[in-house]
Amino acid sequence: MKILILTPSLPSTQKQTGADICLQAFTKALQENGYTVTTVGFLRIGESLPQPNEEFISVGSCHVETKEAKLYPLLWASKSFLRNLPYTSARYYSKQYIKKVQELLSQNSYEAIILDHSYQIAWLEPFIAEKHKIVSIAQNIECEVYADRVKDAKNIAAKWLYSREAKLIQSTEEHLTRTSKETWALTDNDAKYFSGIEGAGKIRVMGLPSSLGDLPDSSIEKTFDIGLIGSWIWKPNGDGLRWFFKEVYPYLPKRLRIEVAGRGAEWLDGQYPNVNYQGFAPDAKVFMAQSKVIAIPSICGGGIQIKTLNSIGLGLPIVATPFAMRGISNPPSFVKVTNDPKKFADLLVAGIDSNQSTSSAAKEALDWSKERKQIFLRDIREALNEISEN
Repeated sequence: MKILILTPSLPSTQKQTGADICLQAFTKALQENGYTVTTVGFLRIGESLPQPNEEFISVGSCHVETKEAKLYPLLWASKSFLRNLPYTSARYYSKQYIKKVQELLSQNSYEAIILDHSYQIAWLEPFIAEKHKIVSIAQNIECEVYADRVKDAKNIAAKWLYSREAKLIQSTEEHLTRTSKETWALTDNDAKYFSGIEGAGKIRVMGLPSSLGDLPDSSIEKTFDIGLIGSWIWKPNGDGLRWFFKEVYPYLPKRLRIEVAGRGAEWLDGQYPNVNYQGFAPDAKVFMAQSKVIAIPSICGGGIQIKTLNSIGLGLPIVATPFAMRGISNPPSFVKVTNDPKKFADLLVAGIDSNQSTSSAAKEALDWSKERKQIFLRDIREALNEISEN
């Protein structure tokens, strides 16, 4: 039984994002359910295939982060207007990709064709004849992300560009929701949105499991008090980090040591005497294990917070906003939730001073993670069984 996954970019071998982790969770679950999975996409510039076998097929290399792309954004913008595609979709448009998909579909029979980050590669949909086998993974309600950017834009040109992007993405998301056999959302809120689209196919919520594996080595020393980790280059994450330092930080004792990891928060360098920004963390599990408490200050965005899932899975004390907990129900007792800045700070301090049993938290985390993973595997198995029967 074969599954074909089409994605904008193959999982990074060097600097994994939440999108990479999400895709890998689906891939692993499909494999554990007995499917052979082939994933097609672009490689990031300077990277090679994750492993030299038939599981991954590259259709070329591309810049994933705009700030590293030099003059390519001008080419992508031109392509966007010429083909009337969202900019974030036009950047991946490729005749070579189309040719490879046509070739694979002519040579193989697949139980399902899964479009990951579907709005970015929706231009592939017309070349897939068996529409009844298409599954769209909607990691966010992306049109809402860009609609929020319209509000934050500081000039007319930026407002117009973000407004155009939001409208085109909305049209793309709605079209795929109608033509796909199923749309897999990551939260109830996102599923509700897609279900409200007239003519929508079946909508399911797929609750991602924690993805960092075993609990961290208990011998790892706690080297700082508060840890924050994320891809801050993504605006919703960056907004949450700025909210933390504007609203929560003033209530925290200045004796505390705070570490921030992840790309896109260079603005923190030298801003606060007790804050160190270390950039990309090569091992997220080690970084989290070195923290006495993890702060997750999300205030906007869509989809599910991978860092929240992984922090819970590692049994680490967490203070999070309600927004950071979207798509995550019945968290363990070591997870504290508030959107009040002062209470957020107080809970962080309490978490640092907590004497909660490590073994107790570890058992809670293990039980919670196991149950969530089994539900995820079951839901994917049931979805694909339904698709195969029709």
